Amino acid sequence: MKAKAFDIGLFKRILKYTKPYKFRFRGVILFAILLSIFAAFRPMFLQITVDTFIKPGNKSGLMKYSIIMGISLLMEGLSQFYFVLWANWLGQDIVKDIRTKLFQHMLSFRMKYFDTAPVGQLVTRSVSDIEQIARIFSQGLFMIMSDLMKMLVCLLVMAYMNWHLTLIVVVAMPILVYITRIFQRKMQVAFEEVRNQVSNLNTFVQERVTGMKIVQLFNREVIEYQKFKEINEKHNVAWIKTILYNSIFFPIADIISSITLGGIVLYGGFQILNDNPFTTVGQMTAYTMFIGMLFNPLRQIADKFNEMQMGMIAANRVFDILDTEEEVQQNGTIIAHPFEGNIRFEKVRFSYIKEEEVLKGISFDVKVGETIAIVGATGAGKSTIINLLNRFYEIDSGGIYVDDLNINVFTLSSLRTQIAVVLQDVFLFADTIYNNITLNNAAISREEVITAAKKIGVHDFIISLPNGYDYDVKERGVMLSSGQRQLIAFLRAYVSNPSILILDEATSSIDTYSEELIQRATETITKGRTSIVIAHRLATIINANKIIVMDKGHIVESGSHQELLNKTNGYYKNLYDSQFSVEI
Repeated sequence: MKAKAFDIGLFKRILKYTKPYKFRFRGVILFAILLSIFAAFRPMFLQITVDTFIKPGNKSGLMKYSIIMGISLLMEGLSQFYFVLWANWLGQDIVKDIRTKLFQHMLSFRMKYFDTAPVGQLVTRSVSDIEQIARIFSQGLFMIMSDLMKMLVCLLVMAYMNWHLTLIVVVAMPILVYITRIFQRKMQVAFEEVRNQVSNLNTFVQERVTGMKIVQLFNREVIEYQKFKEINEKHNVAWIKTILYNSIFFPIADIISSITLGGIVLYGGFQILNDNPFTTVGQMTAYTMFIGMLFNPLRQIADKFNEMQMGMIAANRVFDILDTEEEVQQNGTIIAHPFEGNIRFEKVRFSYIKEEEVLKGISFDVKVGETIAIVGATGAGKSTIINLLNRFYEIDSGGIYVDDLNINVFTLSSLRTQIAVVLQDVFLFADTIYNNITLNNAAISREEVITAAKKIGVHDFIISLPNGYDYDVKERGVMLSSGQRQLIAFLRAYVSNPSILILDEATSSIDTYSEELIQRATETITKGRTSIVIAHRLATIINANKIIVMDKGHIVESGSHQELLNKTNGYYKNLYDSQFSVEI
């Protein structure tokens, strides 16, 4: 949906976020009113000073009005200070609330949403787009409102002082208003393009920085550089268009302002030379100030309106995410307490893309304390089973049950608290090993972590690192090897004390030493606990209570390792003979 320059519905929605800050909101309006009044006092006092005291030579009156003008300037300065302070403060508090709400909403999305939404785009929406919303209040709405009130008060004072001179100004103003309106429409289109290009640029850079190893391994530097130049050029062109419009508008606005001032001087000068009592030197002096106070805000309103437009466009993008409800995970009502561990899949069908089924009516069960292994070729649907058990995605039909209760009845947080997953590609945050193990769960003490680490055999490895458990692994855990990251993931799963454990090819792509530690860790954390293993290493497969063999979304075989080997020309036996026997 394309944002409108003055989308009233969108604007009202933004204003709803000011409700917690009503006092400050009203205070900003009050200071805007005071600012407009005190600003209009300056030229009015100047006119009185020139005509009443300077021209007649009244020194005492001049001193008196000089003091009054000083006080007026002081009040105007204080009003300006509090107006700017509170407007910016209000804007930052509002975007803080919107950003918090947006992030909370994103946390509730199904994994399907993140499969298709570019990371760079989400970062843009969560950071720069939301920050632009703050400028609606700090540089847009209140500034425009203040300028309009200032112009209105000035026009009223000018009309009271000399309606002949005011008429010249009033005739010129519609011309500038019309030009401003044309400028505003052009800038809205230009800023829409700017925001699109910023989002594209962020997405491109995010992906290439994250995948820099692939870029360099496959000698893609020159190709990616050329792509970046193209995207950057589009971004540059979008901004140049806004610069061009500004370059045209502001000189025209200055010319109109200068012509109006010239008209005032010419007409007023002739009136004074002809001894017209309705026009005075003081009025002429005051009107030179009034012209600036009227025309400068009017031309600046266009610039401030640009800020409003960019803020509205950004708000529209942010609210598009907030309004995305179909991707929100449906929550249950029952709090999941520690499970016994019975798991049952019953005729489960699932597709990532409509009409392209990945699971085609599979059924199996896992008894309390059993370890089952799931094997099969890439794309058979192994990892999908894990995603569905954790409710990262919703199934198309069938049912998934834990202890004879459909998993949909449990609250998501409590369900996932009872299930621990160790993935093949371990993600670690740029933090200490200890915080990556506990994930900042205050209920897990350091003593518990150390005890668990000793049980699964990783304590010695951790304390060998600088600062031990307080070692900073940096972004994505780059300071550790893949095997070391896997060990941290095993410990993270173990200290969470889950009812159900899932190992998704967690023992692949590691060195021999790490494999020995991981095999020990696997035996420890699966003991007496219902476990599902997406199998890769033979030892895990052989020791499983049951092995489920999948092919193209179907379960083609199941049984123990020996039972499956005894099946002549069986799928598992062929898989074993062709891929696994070498490892024995």
